[in-house]
Order: sequence, then C-alpha cells, then structure tokens
Amino acid sequence: MPRLSLYRQDKTSDYRFLDRTIAEMYTVGGIDIFIHKYLGPTATGDSTIDPSAENFDATQPGSATTDPTFIEDLLLLENRDRSYDPDVYQMRGVYNIQDIDFDLSQFGLFLQQDTLFVTFHYNTMINTFGRKLMSGDVIEVPNLKDYHPLDQSIQTPLPKLYTIQDASYASEGFSQTWQPHLWRVKATPLVGSQEYKGVLDVYANPADADANLCGSVDGTTITADSTLCKAESYSAGTINDLLSTHNKNTEINTAIVAQAVAELPTSGYDVSKFYIEPVGKDNVPDNPAGIKADNTSYTVDMNHVTVDTSVVSPEANGWLAGYLTGNNLPPNGLPMTPGTVFPPNALVGDYVLRLDYFPNRLFRFNGDRWIKVEDNVRTNLTPGASDNKTQRNKFITNNTTLTTKDRGAIPTLQGLSDLLRPSADN
Repeated sequence: MPRLSLYRQDKTSDYRFLDRTIAEMYTVGGIDIFIHKYLGPTATGDSTIDPSAENFDATQPGSATTDPTFIEDLLLLENRDRSYDPDVYQMRGVYNIQDIDFDLSQFGLFLQQDTLFVTFHYNTMINTFGRKLMSGDVIEVPNLKDYHPLDQSIQTPLPKLYTIQDASYASEGFSQTWQPHLWRVKATPLVGSQEYKGVLDVYANPADADANLCGSVDGTTITADSTLCKAESYSAGTINDLLSTHNKNTEINTAIVAQAVAELPTSGYDVSKFYIEPVGKDNVPDNPAGIKADNTSYTVDMNHVTVDTSVVSPEANGWLAGYLTGNNLPPNGLPMTPGTVFPPNALVGDYVLRLDYFPNRLFRFNGDRWIKVEDNVRTNLTPGASDNKTQRNKFITNNTTLTTKDRGAIPTLQGLSDLLRPSADN
C-alpha cells in the first residue's frame, strides 16, 4: 500500500478541483478591478548601439519593440517613457479594507492605509491577462472612487488609481497540495508623473470626448449627464492635471517668485536711500544746497564768493560704491538727463545717463570732461525677463546658433551633459 501524501509534484485532478473552487470564490466574493497593462519602455525603433552615432549613449540603449523586461536607462535604472496597452483588463480581486492607523513599529508616525495588498486568482490572471501582474502595471479600484471631490466644478467621480510595486505568490493561496493558487500584489497610490502619462491622459476632458459616446446611439439621444454617457467630465483637463501636483507646484512657485520680486526686484544692494555728502576743495564738506544771492548768511565782502553757486553734487558714490550697487540713479536724488548724446552747455555737477551704453552708464560733468560714475549692474533676477537687458542675461538666454565649417551648426546654449560628452573632432 503506498503511503498517503497530500503533496503532488504535478498538478493533478486534486489541484484542478481546488483551483476551480477557489476561482469560484473569487468570482462570487471578489471585486472587479480594472488593470492597465504595462507593455515596456516606449519603442524608439532602433535596437542597435552604434558608438559612432552622434547621440551615442551606452546607458540608454534603444528598443525596436516594447518589452516589459527592457530597461530604458541603465545608469539610473529607470523606465521614464512607458507604453501601456490601450485595452483595459478586468479581473476579480480581494483586498482588506483598512482604517486610518499609525505604524508604531518604527520611529515617527507613518500612515499605511494608502497601501493595498490585493490577491488575484492565479490561473484566471494568466488566462485573462496573458502574464503575471508585475511592477509597473496600474490598477483602478472602482469601489474607492471619489464621488464628492473638493473641487465643486468636477462633476464626475475621480477614479482611484494604484501602481503595483511588488508581486509574488500569496501565502494564503497554497492549498493542501502545496500548490499556489493566488497571486498577491502590493499597490500604492499613483501619482501624476512622466511614467504614467500613457494611463492618465486617457481620462479626457468632455470637450475632447468622442461625440458618439454622448450623442445619438441607436436612435436614442444620450445626454451628457446620463449614466450611459461614458465620457469622463473633468473641467480642469485630464485626470493627470487633477492627480498631479505639477499645476499646484507651478502655482506655488509663481507666487513665491512674485513675492521675491516684490521684496528684491533687482540684484545687488540698494544704496539709493543713503545720503552722500558732497566734498569741495581740500576734501572739505561743501554746502549741498549751493549758494544763492538771497542767502543772508553770506556778505559781499567775502572774497571767496563771487556769483550764485549751483547745487553741489557728489563727484562719485564714495563709500557706497561696491559690488552690484550701480543703479544709474544720481546720489541724493539729484536730477539727471537721459539720452544717447552728451548735452551741450552742461554745468559742473550735471548728470547724464547714456542709454546707448550696454549696460546704461551714468556720467558726471566736472567742467572739463564727462566722468563715469557707475553702470547699471542691478538687473532683474529672473533670466529672460523683458526688462533684463544686460550682458549677463544675454549670455544665459543666448539662443543663437554658431555656424562652423567643420562642425556644422552648433547651438550656443547647451546643457552640460551635451557639452561634456566626448565626440570626434576630426
């Protein structure tokens, strides 16, 4: 008499009986879960690595076809540009509903209710999906839809999407024959990013939806608010715009930049608020208001006063001159004449701002010549601004192309990754 043993090396009739029973349990008690199948990195149409190619990069090989086992970036080990099957697969799965709870097994407080552990019947998965669920696949859990989003303009429930992070046989899926029947995946909430663009962009704005879905079907008029209308209604665009934090981050960054410009509109230091005492002969402080004929503090017997003396202007910025302090404003709020030429019949102490200089330059007339005072080096801190007319901004945002005889057209503005990449110079 052979010894009794529940274990069978092969999948016998016992295994098939138990497997059908377990499959029926998932059909009866499971929930429909929609799956977006990950096909692999987007095919580039070239599977060769040619070192003589202009854009050769051994860490980013090309792929002629989509393959889920292919790695797009071998350096960072990333698959940024992903392709997903346009068909949506439907399978029954089971997961445990979790309450908000804190993970106290480690330092700090960590919420774990966002991670789902979903089990699927293994053979049903293979027959329906064609392969095992793997990292990169995206699942949609319909019973977790957000029917009342905070944005009142959104009239359609927001789908709850998860991305699979890991997958393996479920420990509870081994039957008495020691054969596995269940496949368990770990899924975390999907975030709007480049990797899942192919999934998120399929949830479209109703303005872009197919008219056949919300129009006349078989002679029956279906309105946009009908349950038969399958077009998703997201007034803010695609679901990617709602799930992604890109738009909100852009809004926050714009507000921060606006406040920064308000508090510090230009680079350098603002010294216009400080007073500079004019200096006369022998470095003695002079009267900044000048001398008028109706001034009673002066008498006719003063041999050093002959006629009216104009307002005395400082000859330079003095101790206020420094790094990025030039703003083309005369000291002490004195007037200046902007223009492209020096005015005739100028008086001693007059200021002229030459607008044809780049950057603009402020001059002061000392009676014999026009002496440079400062250049306008305080510029807008935002590169590319319309009023940022400086050499620094022109250098940073230089979009011109340099034409050479041996190297062809070379863009002046290049990234460091392109500039430092070795290339043949013969």
